[in-house]
Amino acid sequence: MAEVAFPKKIAFWFYSLVFLAGVLFYLIWGFTYGSWNLLRPEWVGAYAVTIVLVGFGIVGMLLYKD
Repeated sequence: MAEVAFPKKIAFWFYSLVFLAGVLFYLIWGFTYGSWNLLRPEWVGAYAVTIVLVGFGIVGMLLYKD
């Protein structure tokens, strides 16, 4: 069965957007709620989302770079 070639450039830009979404989420959350302290337990959910988005973004960009 023939496989379709998936363009690496599209995947790289997708992961770039995921990374950017993580950074923007962190900045918007921080400005909205004034929560810049990573060690406060009441904001751990927001930082979990940020870490997942930024982490997947970085790993994906590293895997799909030219």
